[in-house]
Amino acid sequence: MRLTDRLQAMTMHATARWTVRYGEELRFAGSELPDPEVVRVGTAYGRVPVHVYRGTGDGAHVHAHGGAWLMRYPQMDDWWCRYLTASTGATVYNVDFRTGPHVAYPVAQEQCHDVAAWVAGRHRRVSVGGFSSGGGMAAAVALMARDRGSSAPVLQVLGIPALDMASELPAGTGMISPALRGLVRRVYFPDVATRSEPYASPLLAPDLAGLPPALVLTAERDTLRRDGVRYVQRLREAGVDVWHHETPGVDHYFLTEDPVRARDTMAQVADRVRSALAGAG
Repeated sequence: MRLTDRLQAMTMHATARWTVRYGEELRFAGSELPDPEVVRVGTAYGRVPVHVYRGTGDGAHVHAHGGAWLMRYPQMDDWWCRYLTASTGATVYNVDFRTGPHVAYPVAQEQCHDVAAWVAGRHRRVSVGGFSSGGGMAAAVALMARDRGSSAPVLQVLGIPALDMASELPAGTGMISPALRGLVRRVYFPDVATRSEPYASPLLAPDLAGLPPALVLTAERDTLRRDGVRYVQRLREAGVDVWHHETPGVDHYFLTEDPVRARDTMAQVADRVRSALAGAG
């Protein structure tokens, strides 16, 4: 790893709590909930803190936050975890997985998978989800759960997901730039050969059959849109039920550009999560 890459990644890692403000204007529900309880869950890569937002129902949702695998700051998605808990009754588990530059692939993916398996042992029905890099991780968790038989998520919520770390980003001026993609690959995916593995790049998995139903959220001007659209197509071809919602005219931070429209989008997602967690089985 280049020294300059390490220093840049360490700066992003250390300053996330002050620099990340995404979602602050989207606190539509759940502000009255108490601070999440922090529990520590054993994984193949050590114990990991998990922020638990206790719901009133018996279903659970495991969430992986964004941050390009370089920012270890689960609080960036506190607004979303509170919203889901208040709107669906689910207990939400926000995973504080380890990130670059202190670890590299597959540590974060394995930690999220192991937490999801642990949660599945405590709740009747479990969904998984995330935003951006976290959306890619949620897709990886669903694949890992299927391949290993470790749990059976009833739904995967993939928000503006990063699903292909082996390919270059399309040309454009989007928020997720080729320079950022390059940094992420050099720091968190340094082994070029592993970037094409299914758990690094779920879009490249040879077989998507048998995965849980998916909610895929994309944004028209997002450079990651291609990943989400192609994954929708591949999931449908594999016989997986998919609800695809695209927000027109917006970049990667698709919810914050129009909070009025975001309220409707979030409510639609919450309705589907609630329905999946309330289903029979």
